[in-house]
Amino acid sequence: MHSAPTPESCPNCLKPNHLCICEAVQPIENGVFLLILQHPQEKRENLGTAQITHLQFTNSMVKVGLSWPGLKRILGREVDPRRWGVLYLGPVKDGGAPRPEVAVVDKNGEPLRDSAEILDDLEGVIVLDGTWSQAKTLWWRNAWLLKCRRIVLNPQFRSLYGQARKEPRRDSVSTLEAGAFLLSRLEGDQTIMDTALKPFSLLLKKLRTRRPRPVPPGGEVAGPEGEEEAAGEI
Repeated sequence: MHSAPTPESCPNCLKPNHLCICEAVQPIENGVFLLILQHPQEKRENLGTAQITHLQFTNSMVKVGLSWPGLKRILGREVDPRRWGVLYLGPVKDGGAPRPEVAVVDKNGEPLRDSAEILDDLEGVIVLDGTWSQAKTLWWRNAWLLKCRRIVLNPQFRSLYGQARKEPRRDSVSTLEAGAFLLSRLEGDQTIMDTALKPFSLLLKKLRTRRPRPVPPGGEVAGPEGEEEAAGEI
């Protein structure tokens, strides 16, 4: 569960009030369940997108922590892990062949021949939320993830983060972008991607807009505050 927001934070999107993006939220009825496992340190980042993703997709859940006993315990019901996918962090071997936008790989990173059939049968997908090192920590601390299908993405776009966050790889994207891109492909609806990113665009716009500092009693208006920095996200 999320910790209680501070008085200066929006209780819905959990962003500081001056960065609230609730006006741009447009909930999407997704068929494939989206589970976001968030590293505890990531929820403090103003540029984080886990809560935005949860608000944008009605069939979703955010869990904050480092480890969980298993998928059944998280969801509170029986579940077949073979019908669940997790975004894979390891290397992918493509043998020089063109990579599809979404594919399933084996434990060695080799694409599976029945990838399309597996993707069509997925009940849900899991995204690890945090910096690259934090996401790897979640991967290694939750051995039950190895029972899920390993999904790799090959997005043909650059993250909206731009220079706002430092990314370890050129193809790194935010949790919201990864989840929206994956669901748009699994459900065959490009509008999912377009709609889901609107609050993210608003967040970045507000971050680029400097806000004035509070006026001290009997003083003059101070100069604008600097923009905050954050670490990278997967």
